[in-house]
Amino acid sequence: MTTDLSTHPLVQHYLTILRDRSTEASEFRRCCKCITEVIMVEAAKLLNIDAIQVQTPLEIADGARLSPGVVFVPILRAGLGMLDPAMGIIPGSSVGYIGMERDEATAEAKCYYAKMPDLSASTQVFVLDPMLATGGSAAQCVEQIKAKGAKNVNMVCIIAAPEGIAAFEEAHPDVSIVAGKIDRELNDQKYILPGLGDFGDRLFNT
Repeated sequence: MTTDLSTHPLVQHYLTILRDRSTEASEFRRCCKCITEVIMVEAAKLLNIDAIQVQTPLEIADGARLSPGVVFVPILRAGLGMLDPAMGIIPGSSVGYIGMERDEATAEAKCYYAKMPDLSASTQVFVLDPMLATGGSAAQCVEQIKAKGAKNVNMVCIIAAPEGIAAFEEAHPDVSIVAGKIDRELNDQKYILPGLGDFGDRLFNT
């Protein structure tokens, strides 16, 4: 299942700034933070909660709190731009890291680093990657996460290509995708169109 937030006014506003080639790195990082917060509020609908009761100044009231065991896994390096705002939306979470590097000649991704906390069947994992292009990096990442015991995995991205969504859903039909915007297509170099260029380069001014 894929959720597309392209009609949300804040997503439209911040995504336009991110797309603009004249946007400088500092403003790019600020808008990455803002749009991630909007997307994570939607992704938070997938969270589990536990029923509790609290004492108000007047009486006992029914309430809820987030179930423990939320883990964020940013795909290095661009996913790091989404990590802090995501953790701000869902406090008390843990973090794992996966480094994926794309071969520019083949457009295929290879893992060069992975470090995870304990991933039990009850853990709720959110994979963070701004761009879901071919879907190869994300699919490999989720495969590693599942191999470590996680059963509840979700993908969160800012922009996705239809080709990437199709490939990812074929590999992991049980994983939900929450995307800020589904763009038109991939070009011959496997970059998203209209996209915004290389997210990591623009985020880190490299």
